[in-house]
Amino acid sequence: MRETVRKAKEPRAKPRTWRGAALAPELPVARVLVDKGLIHLDQFFDYAVPEAMDADAQPGVRVRVRFGARVVKGRREGGELHDGFIIERLPSSDFHGPLAALAQVLSPEPVLSPALLRLCRAVADRYAGALADVVQLAVPPRRARAEAEPSPAPLPPPGPPHPGSWERYATGPGYLQVLAAGGSPRAVWTALPGPQWPDELARALAAALASGRGALAVLPDGRAVARVDGALTALLGEGHHVVLTADSGPEERYRNWLAVSRGAVRGVVGTRAAMFAPVHGLGLVALWDDGDSSHAEPHAPQPHAREVLLLRAAEEHCAFLLGGLAVTVEGAQLVDTRWALPLTATRDRIRTEAPLIRTVSDADQARDEAARAARLPTLAWQVARDALARGPVLVQVPRRGYVPRLACERCRESARCARCAGPLELGESPAAGGVLHCGWCGRPEVEWHCRECGGSRLRANVVGARRTADELGRAFPTVPVRTSGRDAVLASVPDRPALVISTPGAEPVAEGPGYAAALLLDGWALLGRPDLRAGEEALRRWLAASALVRPAAEGGRVVVLAEPTQRPVQALVRWDPAGFAVRELAERAELGFPPVSRMAAVSGRPAAVADLLEAAELPDGTDVLGPVPLLAVPPGRPRRSGDPPPGEEWERVLLRVRPGSGGALAAALKTAQVARIARRQSDPVRVRVDPPDIG
Repeated sequence: MRETVRKAKEPRAKPRTWRGAALAPELPVARVLVDKGLIHLDQFFDYAVPEAMDADAQPGVRVRVRFGARVVKGRREGGELHDGFIIERLPSSDFHGPLAALAQVLSPEPVLSPALLRLCRAVADRYAGALADVVQLAVPPRRARAEAEPSPAPLPPPGPPHPGSWERYATGPGYLQVLAAGGSPRAVWTALPGPQWPDELARALAAALASGRGALAVLPDGRAVARVDGALTALLGEGHHVVLTADSGPEERYRNWLAVSRGAVRGVVGTRAAMFAPVHGLGLVALWDDGDSSHAEPHAPQPHAREVLLLRAAEEHCAFLLGGLAVTVEGAQLVDTRWALPLTATRDRIRTEAPLIRTVSDADQARDEAARAARLPTLAWQVARDALARGPVLVQVPRRGYVPRLACERCRESARCARCAGPLELGESPAAGGVLHCGWCGRPEVEWHCRECGGSRLRANVVGARRTADELGRAFPTVPVRTSGRDAVLASVPDRPALVISTPGAEPVAEGPGYAAALLLDGWALLGRPDLRAGEEALRRWLAASALVRPAAEGGRVVVLAEPTQRPVQALVRWDPAGFAVRELAERAELGFPPVSRMAAVSGRPAAVADLLEAAELPDGTDVLGPVPLLAVPPGRPRRSGDPPPGEEWERVLLRVRPGSGGALAAALKTAQVARIARRQSDPVRVRVDPPDIG
């Protein structure tokens, strides 16, 4: 075996036999990426190629090899079987010792192309991860039956699409023309409210396909994928693109992936995993709603789809389109640095397309008798009543469940479980059989008493979507009430009067002209989150719901229950997400926050964190922020990525570097991790580049 990072040694003579069996005559050595996923084994290893496997053992194919074998009497013996990929074939190896042979060629299908390998290497380097981990994200598991089937014959490129509703944007038709002509424009697209964006995104993909190149669109969830898939199929017909989502099932997804890998199809629409789709002749990469947390991969090294597509745009010299109803700070930075140009509508067009936004402040609610007695203040109740005569009304509630947070009625102390101190909640109405239980361990609480004052009566600190549905159902007894949330997400609702109660991100599309009105409740719950992105996320959630409402000229109204002086609320009232993002970027530049700077989070036991930082050769000017303690996860509560194990005391350190030093920081942390493992330091240290939760 051989490390790729070693200096070249004098080549040995070609190996000719292995255990008496003849080896491949021309290129008897295969360089293999072993699927171990360990940071200290992030390298290639050399194996002998038996003559019987010579034809199938080509670069990019899957193989099985023995790893960890020992040399016994001049031969390699034992070792565990692991999957891997052949990177290249060589005439000889610079490893001075006997080579183990390939155990099996799993498939002659070349699934790891050189371009895909380069992309995976770039992603691994950016996120201080192992190449094998990234390849595991990029190449789906093999399905033999799908692999044995031939892919369909490629279709000729379609004709350039008509601009359609892109004419609502000043530079929209020009963007499509440049794409169809084979150009590579880069744009940050602020979409207008309304149901047209799936068709607009489909036309951008069709323009890239018309140039004879490939097109890739990544969306946050299956519902968004289905809308763009339907729009693209209606525009071009079947066969020009495939869908890559987990909902398709592993075999169908692999079949579609193979069609792309073989060059039979050049259009791809999918969710997060599609960011690595091996599209031939890539002409456009597009990402919709990059602020959605679904675009962040939870598995190591946790890359973000936006950053992967930016790497692809730079490496493959293709067009780039970052679209959404909201604009993230990262999108504003792309425009600020002139890497991409803004693609927006005029203010007059925005006023024509957007609904009318009304606000209800905390002071207004305090003076409103109806707001104290019911779920809705008077203004929201009147808007809902009038709108229900014309169509459905959307009600966005930030929290799911019935009453997810309770407190003592007398002293306002949070109600906690006597067993694990988790928060008590009601998942259903008591009339529907709901019982008081712990949100962490699930234990029912029969006779609760406050530990502070001894009280036995509870009040709702936070009202969930189900409780809201019950209360609004009583307020409007003749109107049907529908709910959409984590347990059951509705794709659409008919164009007739109904109250649609939804949690953020689960809002169904209203058929026809859209919702007659929308009520955005409990704005404080979104704005009050202890997170750097709280305001940006609140505005994104509100815009997504408000965009489903009819324009103001058609009677569309939106009422948001939040303090009107807050910057995100003002941006919603003016429908100015780009301006909000620009101001956020300016503030972060002044404070040195991402994305103006690059950050990495290092967490683990205090001694282990200190050991890694001592071993790391950090770039000059690195700011070391912390350490700060990380709270242990109580028993029964689900652990998130980065949470310490139960019973362990961990701490976290943030490392901040100026722009241009992010690669050096990631390389230093990865090298330090490898050095710790070489010294047999057993305490794990977690490293996350670009952490989303820096507070």
